[in-house]
Amino acid sequence: MQEIQDPSNAVSDAWVRLIRAEKAVVGRIEAELKSAGFPPLSWYGVLLHLKRRPDGCSSPKEIEQTLLFEQYNLSRHLDRMEAEGLVRRIPFPGDKRRQLVEITAEGRALQKRMWGVYGPAINRFIGDPLTEAEAAQLAALLLKLMQPRDDLP
Repeated sequence: MQEIQDPSNAVSDAWVRLIRAEKAVVGRIEAELKSAGFPPLSWYGVLLHLKRRPDGCSSPKEIEQTLLFEQYNLSRHLDRMEAEGLVRRIPFPGDKRRQLVEITAEGRALQKRMWGVYGPAINRFIGDPLTEAEAAQLAALLLKLMQPRDDLP
């Protein structure tokens, strides 16, 4: 049986700072979007996902997996977004029990307007404090953490 080893101080510090940095940056961006009168950042993610699809449609399951939503949370988001006219649910071809989510013209327009606040906020909270080389290094390190590991269950 393999002995369980505690993480080093450096690894623990990296973990804590990763979580705190994510919360701080996302919180600041959310605050900027809110002060500009926009909905939550999660709505932007859904709209961008749909906009990037060739037909502007996706199954709720694909949205859930791509954006890492919990199913119950996604359903509430989609209900609100549909009520605002940003998306619509349409029947899945050949399967009446399933549905697709489709972006509307209003959803496309909102995503574009939100980017006008979101893009500059990314620059302000990530681009300004980091050099291009540091940003590239951070992106590479984060990608390394995202890679699947063969030794994990």
